[in-house]
Amino acid sequence: MMRTPNTSHSLKWSWLRHAVQIAALLLFAAPLLVAGWGLFGVSVGGDDPVPTPADLPFFGSLSSSSIGGVTLLDPFGVLQVVAASKTFELEWLWFALPVVALYGLVRARAFCGWVCPVNLLLELVDALRRKLGIKVSEAPVPRRAKIGVALAVLVLSAATSVPLFESFSPIGAVNKGILFGSVAGLWTLGAIVAAELFWGHRVWCRALCPLGGFYEAIGRVGVVNARYDRTACIHCDACRKACLADPSILNPVLAGDETYVRAGDCMACGSCVDACPTRALSLGLGKGAKEAPEASVDEVPAKA
Repeated sequence: MMRTPNTSHSLKWSWLRHAVQIAALLLFAAPLLVAGWGLFGVSVGGDDPVPTPADLPFFGSLSSSSIGGVTLLDPFGVLQVVAASKTFELEWLWFALPVVALYGLVRARAFCGWVCPVNLLLELVDALRRKLGIKVSEAPVPRRAKIGVALAVLVLSAATSVPLFESFSPIGAVNKGILFGSVAGLWTLGAIVAAELFWGHRVWCRALCPLGGFYEAIGRVGVVNARYDRTACIHCDACRKACLADPSILNPVLAGDETYVRAGDCMACGSCVDACPTRALSLGLGKGAKEAPEASVDEVPAKA
């Protein structure tokens, strides 16, 4: 029996995700404020000595952080440094492994959906574009192109002896700009916003971001998945319209070939779950319940 659509959509995952994204920005800003420093590179202290933020239990950015004396490094940043310097230090591996393990366990592109400040900014740009009525292409660049971009960044880092993406990262433009007043990556961020407004929907996050490409490559093994109940689906396409990663990753479940979104591109952001009017999609641990096989003709009970 077909379920009646639930028109009062719950946006619980979207609100929670936005809260986590904002909390991440505040978390990184907190040590500077606690130490009496300012944000955006502004000093608010006087002549009296103030503590160094690095001496606090937590300090850093999305590229490099210290928690309780333990250093954590962006794994893709480490690969760039290795390529650029032509050297390798074992401690770099130990500093990057916890980050890889965390996102690998959850779902690698959860970083993109739940932490990356560029994703938060582009959701605001999405809303602005819709308000202005600007139409853009849904997929001007194939989504897997970003894996090639990630490989190209590593090759060019080796060729130029410079960690290339770290030099113009839009993630750094937001995160390091708030913390330290750095303008590195500001032009990249402006170009991404312009592309989002006038060229393609989510073209940076879906197809061009090399960090997204790195996480896509390891993103199929996470335990947090968007699960699908075929019996509840009315094929209204609301989930595809809401998907932040790429609508095509939902095709296998909508065709009934999968019980969960398997693609490494999935951000586990919950946007499709929030948009579904019949709750055919849910976000949780595991791969979803296997559907019982359809009864054969011989198994149908005969009428008395």
